[in-house]
This record gives sequence, C-alpha cells and structure tokens, in this order.
Amino acid sequence: MQRYEYKVVPAPQKGTKAKGVKTAEGRFAATVEQLLNQMGADGWEYQRAELLPSEERAGLTSSTTNWRNVLVFRRSVDAVAVDQSFEKPAENTAQAQPIPGPEAVKAPEPIAEEAKEPPLSLKGAEDDSDQPEKS
Repeated sequence: MQRYEYKVVPAPQKGTKAKGVKTAEGRFAATVEQLLNQMGADGWEYQRAELLPSEERAGLTSSTTNWRNVLVFRRSVDAVAVDQSFEKPAENTAQAQPIPGPEAVKAPEPIAEEAKEPPLSLKGAEDDSDQPEKS
C-alpha cells in the first residue's frame, strides 16, 4: 500500500513583482506558480486548494471566523524508510526488563526481637548522660 505525507501551506494573499508582469492578476499568478514550482522541486505534488474556516480571538471575550485559503501537497513515503523505522531499536537505548515471577521473589525474614512500646512523650527520649545529675 502506498503511503503519503501531506503538507499544507497558506496560499499567497497578494502577488509579488515579477519581470514582464504588469497586472495584479498576473503578479498573483506568478507568485502562485513560483510557490508550486518550489514545492515541486522539493518532491511535493500539488493536490488542491481549500478554503477552510479558522476561529480566531477578537477582543477579550469574543471570537470570529475567518476563512483561509491553503494549498495541499503530498509526497510518497518510501516503504523502505517506513519499514526500517520499525526494526530493532538502537543498542544504546534502554530496554524493558521482565518482572520477576513469584518463584523468583523471596519473602523477608521475620523480625526476631520483640516490638518496644513507643515513648508517651519526647521529654524522656533525650540522652541525659551529657547533663550533670541533679541532687
């Protein structure tokens, strides 16, 4: 199956000066022709022109719909390049490791000593060996 990638560019809004072209229509046509030739030189095939709505902000709280002309191009994606992208990953990339099963996991040993009661306050928890004895 043939695969394509697409590129959409805004259509020119006004013509640029060109040698031997004097009318506004001629300048515009020359500008569109120049754009089509540039895209064709890069391997893009012209498909169509579209008039599409674009919702844009107008002021702080409102929006308006502006209609935009765009040119649609496509070119085929080489099947070889697509297939190579799904081959084995590079050697320096991290690989997922399997999670060990229940037979590989060892349960912790039980605690041998008896649990001590926690102190009721922190006053007695300080070490009194530094302080002189009270008499």
